[in-house]
Amino acid sequence: MRPRLLPAGTLAAAVATALLISGCGSGDDWSRPHAKPSAVGTPGPGFFPDASPAPEATITPRPGSWDGVRPSEGYRVVLLTTGDDPQTRTLVNAVTEWAEEENVSLKTLTATEPDQFIPCISSAIKMKPDLIISAGNDLIDPLAMVSPNHLDQQFLVVGAELAEPTGNVTAADWTGASFRGEGLGMSSTYDPATFTPERAGRAIRAGTAAVLKGLTGLVIWID
Repeated sequence: MRPRLLPAGTLAAAVATALLISGCGSGDDWSRPHAKPSAVGTPGPGFFPDASPAPEATITPRPGSWDGVRPSEGYRVVLLTTGDDPQTRTLVNAVTEWAEEENVSLKTLTATEPDQFIPCISSAIKMKPDLIISAGNDLIDPLAMVSPNHLDQQFLVVGAELAEPTGNVTAADWTGASFRGEGLGMSSTYDPATFTPERAGRAIRAGTAAVLKGLTGLVIWID
């Protein structure tokens, strides 16, 4: 008996779905019970600001002060990404490498068209991860729309920032990055050359350390 062939549209949809979500690290079955995540380790001197920062403030931790902090094993992260520019690819690679090094359970959602941005964000939220990391400037405006309606979900934006973030959205930024949305311009001069693997790696570690230690709703500025 010949195998039944699926309609072209159904097959294309199945392939698109398969390509949309990918996982790495251990503990990838998120249907299992999951212990509340915690920070392992202690930040070094200069990580915390001298005074409690105001909401939406920018703080500049001492370089390397975040190195002693990592998530507990099995930390669940969804990486939201869009764009194939070198800057975004550098950020995505940095997140993937960090996840592998820290035994983070990572799933990736990639939006290839503008009408997929909000559905991808919604899909990430439904997964109930410990953290959603965003890489790609085109996701900033959709995140600004969706994140205030899901205050129990933590977000980390890398290499960009929301103009008016709620307390659940943290950004890790530097001079040469910091896109804030269409029509708002940059809070620093944009320079694609600043998106180096080394700097992106520091941004991921500084940003996740801040989230794990409760410094959320802020911009974490790195040199």
